[in-house]
Amino acid sequence: MRLAITALVFLGGLFFVLLGLSFLFQPAASAPGFGLATMGTKGLATLRADLFAFFAALGACMIWGAWKRRGDLLLLPAIVIVLALIGRLVSGAVDGMGDGALASILMEAGIAAILFVARAVLPHHRVQDVGD
Repeated sequence: MRLAITALVFLGGLFFVLLGLSFLFQPAASAPGFGLATMGTKGLATLRADLFAFFAALGACMIWGAWKRRGDLLLLPAIVIVLALIGRLVSGAVDGMGDGALASILMEAGIAAILFVARAVLPHHRVQDVGD
């Protein structure tokens, strides 16, 4: 089980890093899949900066936690995914559920569940060892 969950986290992290790189190098092609539109150079810069940073950082933390087999490193990406899920749920309540919203909610919930299970299954640092 530990190997399977570690592999899932690693592959998920790799997916997120590649997704982030697609926003860095091809923001105009990546944006429509997320319901976004580029609006001039400011829009392109925002897509490159914000979405690249979000997905690349998320993926890097997942890869690092899986590679080191350390559950404590997976708390940050789990919280980030939960925050994204909360934002999507608020948007659904305020604006209504758009096309593909349910699939996105289920995917984010599944990823968060995998990360929390991986965090519980993989070893952690002891508090006394932090900073050494």
